[in-house]
Amino acid sequence: MESEFPVSEDVQSIRLLSRRALWMHLNIGPFGIAYATWAITVFGVYGKEETNWEVSLIALAAMVVVQLLASLFCLWSVHVNSLLRCRAESDVSKATLVKVTPTPNNGFPELVSLRRTESTGESRYPRIWFEFQKMKYVYDAEEKKRFEPVDFPTRRTMREYVESRGYENDEQIEEASKKFGKNRLDIEPPDFWALFYERATAPFFVFQVFCVSLWCLDEYWYYSLFTLAMLVVFEATLVKQQQKNLSVIRDMGLKPYTIQVYREKKWKSLQTDELLPGDLISIGRSKEGDVVPCDLLLLKGPCIVDEAMLTGESVPQMKEPVENRTSDDELDVEKDQKLHVIFGGTKVVQHTAPSKDTDGIRPSNNGCLAYVLRTGFNTSQGKLLRTILYSVKRVTANNLETFGFILFLLFFAIISATYVWTEGTKDPNRNRYKLFLQCTLILTCVVPPELPIELSLAVNTSLIALTKLGIFCTEPFRIPFGGKLDVCCFDKTGTLTSDNLVVKGIAGINENVDTLVAVSDASNQTSLVLASCHSLVQLDEGSVGDPLEKAALKAVDWSISRGDIVTPRKGLRQSIKILHRFHFSSALKRMSCVVSHQKGATGETFYMATVKGAPEMIKGMLKKVPENYDAVHQRMSQQGARILALAYKELAGEMSTRELRELRRDDVERDLDFAGFLVISCPLKDDSKMAIKDIRKSSHHVTMITGDNPLTACHVSSELKITSRTTLILKKINDEWTWEAIDQSVQVPCVPERGKKSLTEKYDLCLTGEAMMHLANYERKFFNSVLPSVKVFARVSPKQKEQVITTLRDLGYYTLMCGDGTNDVGALKHAHVGVALLTSTKTVPKRRSVESSVDPSPPKKDPSSQQQPKLPAEPRIVSAGKLNRVAKGRVASNRAADAPGRKKLEKLLKELDEETEAPIVKLGDASIASPFTSKSSSPKCIAHVIKQGRCTLVTTLQMFKILALNALIAAYSQSVLYLDGIKFSDSQATCQGMLLAVCFLFISRSQPLTTLSKERPLPNIFNVYTLLTVCLQFAAHFGCLFFLVKESKALLPPSTEEFVDLEKDFEMTVLNSTVFLIGMTMQVSTFAVNYKGHPFMASLRENKVLLYAIVASYLWIVLLASGVAPDLASQFEIVEFPPEFQKKLVLILGLDCIATLVIDRTCQFLFGRSKLRAL
Repeated sequence: MESEFPVSEDVQSIRLLSRRALWMHLNIGPFGIAYATWAITVFGVYGKEETNWEVSLIALAAMVVVQLLASLFCLWSVHVNSLLRCRAESDVSKATLVKVTPTPNNGFPELVSLRRTESTGESRYPRIWFEFQKMKYVYDAEEKKRFEPVDFPTRRTMREYVESRGYENDEQIEEASKKFGKNRLDIEPPDFWALFYERATAPFFVFQVFCVSLWCLDEYWYYSLFTLAMLVVFEATLVKQQQKNLSVIRDMGLKPYTIQVYREKKWKSLQTDELLPGDLISIGRSKEGDVVPCDLLLLKGPCIVDEAMLTGESVPQMKEPVENRTSDDELDVEKDQKLHVIFGGTKVVQHTAPSKDTDGIRPSNNGCLAYVLRTGFNTSQGKLLRTILYSVKRVTANNLETFGFILFLLFFAIISATYVWTEGTKDPNRNRYKLFLQCTLILTCVVPPELPIELSLAVNTSLIALTKLGIFCTEPFRIPFGGKLDVCCFDKTGTLTSDNLVVKGIAGINENVDTLVAVSDASNQTSLVLASCHSLVQLDEGSVGDPLEKAALKAVDWSISRGDIVTPRKGLRQSIKILHRFHFSSALKRMSCVVSHQKGATGETFYMATVKGAPEMIKGMLKKVPENYDAVHQRMSQQGARILALAYKELAGEMSTRELRELRRDDVERDLDFAGFLVISCPLKDDSKMAIKDIRKSSHHVTMITGDNPLTACHVSSELKITSRTTLILKKINDEWTWEAIDQSVQVPCVPERGKKSLTEKYDLCLTGEAMMHLANYERKFFNSVLPSVKVFARVSPKQKEQVITTLRDLGYYTLMCGDGTNDVGALKHAHVGVALLTSTKTVPKRRSVESSVDPSPPKKDPSSQQQPKLPAEPRIVSAGKLNRVAKGRVASNRAADAPGRKKLEKLLKELDEETEAPIVKLGDASIASPFTSKSSSPKCIAHVIKQGRCTLVTTLQMFKILALNALIAAYSQSVLYLDGIKFSDSQATCQGMLLAVCFLFISRSQPLTTLSKERPLPNIFNVYTLLTVCLQFAAHFGCLFFLVKESKALLPPSTEEFVDLEKDFEMTVLNSTVFLIGMTMQVSTFAVNYKGHPFMASLRENKVLLYAIVASYLWIVLLASGVAPDLASQFEIVEFPPEFQKKLVLILGLDCIATLVIDRTCQFLFGRSKLRAL
């Protein structure tokens, strides 16, 4: 059985399996038959004398290799393992294993064991379940007949929660314990040998060991054993580091502590790891600073929660109990999370105990009563921990492109190996074993073993750089998307505009639409609305809450104290008591409060409802709408102000606590009296204009998506130059949807005859949420065509923000969303790059090495900055991996005599590893809202994400080009030149190997430029420019090499032998010396020509270490070729060239460098530019 639909948001599909008998494993049984057939054929049918042993042994070796590969692929691929070692089952009762395939970018498939426990309670079926990525999935044998995540009590009615009495007997507790398990966030690091086995069977390590084996067979024992020892030591070091990092993640889990739990009709003290969904607990402010142990629904008593550790939001959130909501509406955790749900991992900073006259259960320690919704890794904190834990392995580039690149190189490798075998077998006396070994070495040299390391290095480098800038990423695979972006979408409020709001005054209380009345001169009713209709709370450090509400309360000159009592700072007005709040909702676009205040000398208490919200929503709730209501609203909005309509109404008579709880929101928010418009100026952040300007200039489309008024949004977009022409807003006029200019000077039908062209050619467009709904429902085709061209989306709900992003993504646009991490969660998660800007008290240390490309040297560490624990980057074993790609003679080069040079290289590698280790993202740095979290509220961080994304793309592209060229040259060197008997000495091979390693080391140290370029990088590897420049550069190298080999052969004495002796030792000849020098030139040219600096990274002149290495190499080659330094030439076993040939040699070496440079720059000019996709 394989599920045909996603099991959950984390699991794409499952497949039931059972293990085959050992002899039926397809990587064992069929090969046993094949070996038996081979033995019978060789010894029984033909006999020892008639057998062609060459063919027979090759056939045997091929079978052994295929079996080894099949067995290794069982370790590398869960799909291959399940295919070869398991059989599919349709009956869950017969299955013993489950192949779990996660959703894309959510970890890797796994084979997990099915577990069975005896069922208790009413069910007559045994409970069948499995655990995947810390989540438990149970088989529903009675109804759905499929596996589902454990059903937590998160979809019950409000009445059920309020009337809940917890667990009343041991049977219920035992059943719940079996179903949900312990409330733990346990992450046990595997032991050393388990991790080492995992790394030792990885493809990279196996490939390295295979190469070492080949070198041993080719009699390079010393170097081979030394390399193997270095590999084992290096992997062991990485395993130790990995254990340390997993311990750091484990420490992020919750530590159990004692808490009050209502069980068996009484309060008990239990450890938090014993909590079960359905428990009733007492929660409150902890003196020890303990965090909330799990996800809770607040039943009785309000509290204030600091969610910074989970969402990064620095403003504490008010949580209201659901005791007043005794309806049959189901709980919606996503919808109600901001108001009623307390998440595990957060901290309660203030709580108010339920009143003593409260009916039902009341905590004995004066805490708030809460209902346990989710425990363990199913909580929001657990989900974030799982993201951090399982996203570590996602640091990679495009796997499909990488696979295509390997096939491209393998094609040339097979051609080269075939040529060697075909030409080599023409000599009947040639050793076939040595020939077969050489063919195998060609395949290992052409497919670069360091390819996955170099690709992960590109992502890791950007990940580190972003972390140093205070931008934390939980999904590193998204970093390269930053270089491909087409559309950058921004929320307005709090993202582009500042939180330092300025209250301009009150409008709409007289006939003049332009008149603003100072708040201090407003009517008593208006002051009461401003003073009472908010969600501010008083903590020890002062009042906290929405910056807009704080600005309004400050303007009216009132203050809030504990107990929700608001008092005027001066004057004779009485205090106000906020009795009940109907909190702000993005869907309703308003909030309201029920308050009490005293009037006159009698001190009689009066009750009133105060309301504020979007003008269009409040308009329908007024008893009488002022004649200039719309005119004032539009006039103020056109000036870029944020407008809130204020209203109130008197409530008759004395009201008891029960009557207050039973008040319905619809009853409170109707028949209101208008109290004016609150006009608030939302100044742009200091760097918003510059940030948007830089993004627009760097070839990106910029769009604003906001819940604010369309006129205000259009004004802000005009200030930011997002819109520069007449802006049309789609609105309903006389029951007809029409595009209308802000000043009403232009009107265009909703769907023009010429389509969107007649709109986009002359105008910028603005869509409201209501207009979006209309187009999506009735004009879908036009909606999809016009949506990318819309510059401003206004009055859209969080769900509609998500719709905009998903529509752009489905249309093929790479999208970025930048928001505040609360209302924009859906859009942030669905964008290719989602960045949540969070206001934090932490300062981000600025690192010059990240923001500047002038100094590529390692940055000095700031002792004041908090060092983040790090995960190891992929091992870059340059000394072993890089040397696989060069000619066979290079392998013998790294002998004991090279120890000083090798130590220096290892020191450099260690320094680079310290700079490029991928950091662990800690709780408090990451956000559940978004893949990227910026601890700075500045939109400038978007430029950093784009720069690092582009840098990753360019680095990947240049790595592919360099590796491809070196691989093609190696294929030619080890095939054609090998058959000509050309070899290198130990000193020559040492020089080539070290130069290759050092160049790769230095090329990875480049930093992105401080400014964004208008030019866009190529989005993928397979494009005309890359393929053409690689092929033409190789052709130039090949032409120079072929010419010099031909010329140098003419200088050799004629050979009397028909075939070249490939087994003879190295000897100094004109041919060997020439090939060595042209090979070195090609190697240096490959790095110098294909290194891409401006406009994305530091140029070659700014990357000093690489520049010095390349210049020194060129000078060294010229010295050897020109014969100026005969002692140096003798040391590297270079012969003295004849004068005429020497001139040709130096000329061709220079021509090779110039030709490849001209080829690459010409191809780049013609085909190397990427254009921004038109909207």
